[in-house]
Amino acid sequence: MYRSPSISKRISRRDLLKQVGTIAAALPLADSRVIGQAPSETTSPPLAAQTNGPLFQVDEAFLEEVESASFRFFWEQANPSTGIIRDRSNVITPDKSTLGSIASTGFGLTGICIGDQRGYVPHLEARGRVLNTLRFLWRKLPNHRGFFYHWADVNTGERLWDSEVSSIDTAILLCGVLTAREHFQHSEISDLASAIFDRVDWTWLSEDTPILPHGWTPETGFLQYRWDNYSEMMMMYLLGLGSVSHPLAPGTWTAWKRMPFEYDDIRYIGSFAPLFVHQYSQAWFDFRNKRDQFADYFQNSATATEVHKRFCMDLHSQFSDYSEKLWGITASDSVKGYVVWGGPPATGPIDGTVVPCAAGGSLPFLPQETLTVLETIKNHFGDRAWTRYGFVDAFNPLTGWYDTDVIGIDTGITMVMAENVRTGFVWNTFMKNPEAARGMERAGFKPYHPAAGPAGS
Repeated sequence: MYRSPSISKRISRRDLLKQVGTIAAALPLADSRVIGQAPSETTSPPLAAQTNGPLFQVDEAFLEEVESASFRFFWEQANPSTGIIRDRSNVITPDKSTLGSIASTGFGLTGICIGDQRGYVPHLEARGRVLNTLRFLWRKLPNHRGFFYHWADVNTGERLWDSEVSSIDTAILLCGVLTAREHFQHSEISDLASAIFDRVDWTWLSEDTPILPHGWTPETGFLQYRWDNYSEMMMMYLLGLGSVSHPLAPGTWTAWKRMPFEYDDIRYIGSFAPLFVHQYSQAWFDFRNKRDQFADYFQNSATATEVHKRFCMDLHSQFSDYSEKLWGITASDSVKGYVVWGGPPATGPIDGTVVPCAAGGSLPFLPQETLTVLETIKNHFGDRAWTRYGFVDAFNPLTGWYDTDVIGIDTGITMVMAENVRTGFVWNTFMKNPEAARGMERAGFKPYHPAAGPAGS
């Protein structure tokens, strides 16, 4: 939810996306194959998505390299005393920026659990870092009704950039907090995590509407934009539904829209938004083999990933770098700064740039196809696209532009989904939290056995 550091004012992904979405909603869809469907025909028969199946040994070794490098960002780009993690890092000329992100910190807490599980750092050091983080979140980091400011100084926790109290970024942070509580099984960690979660006043956020606002500032009050369409916000509604202290009403889950799309005769729920909207909630919430009254969201994300791959293939005549082995566009840095781009329909000034976390964040949905992309990037483009923190945020093979930064949430979604496709560790750990299970139950999720079928069948 980030903008290039070269500009003087940071705005969120969501602000950029709303600007794009307002325009897109008022125009005919850009591709004649992208059309609306009746709500009862929202999704095609599910794709044959594979998760936690056997991987070739070379894939296991490669994913281990991806995870360990990604983890290194979260371990090294934090203030160990506060636990707040930087938004991004320049891997060519390291800077001394103090700009921290609470969303990056949420991915980082999850990453520490992965690092402890895999032995990347000693157990006591991992546990100590989590304790420091939770103590700071509970005692010192400024908040309003339990919700945290989007941007914070990594050293002091001071609000930066006049940022908003962010509902979605707080939700990402809470997912990390709950993952750490369940993984470490430590009395003080448990007490602090529970206190941080229970302090969040979801009823304040939904006081006059079942459609939650993006945030609040002390200067202007609630932001005008609402979480009214399918997107990464599912985690936020589910966390609110799972709260005991300040729960959301059950009707909030059915209040937001599930817009139907179709591409190449494949139907799915989507948004005028990049691919990350299909990934973030599913980094923690396990939607496999369960559905609510509307959809199987795991299969829907698999379908959306397949559609995005086909969309990129269809751009090959314009951008010759896109191929079966190299595809993926989602919100990222670009040669012109931070851009919210993707498709279908085509959104943003697509120019042939490849964004590694588009494939990385979709690893559980299309394992072999996304692994192929990531291996191609590392093996073919080498240290231009691969760093000590994993993949650069974006690069363009056609122009020779390679980003110098990695971004916390983009590195984070790749790290978490790599672990989920290998072992399901984050899913299995997070879903043991009663708040997570209660949220899905109150939203009406029930287990079922999807019938696998070919794409577009």
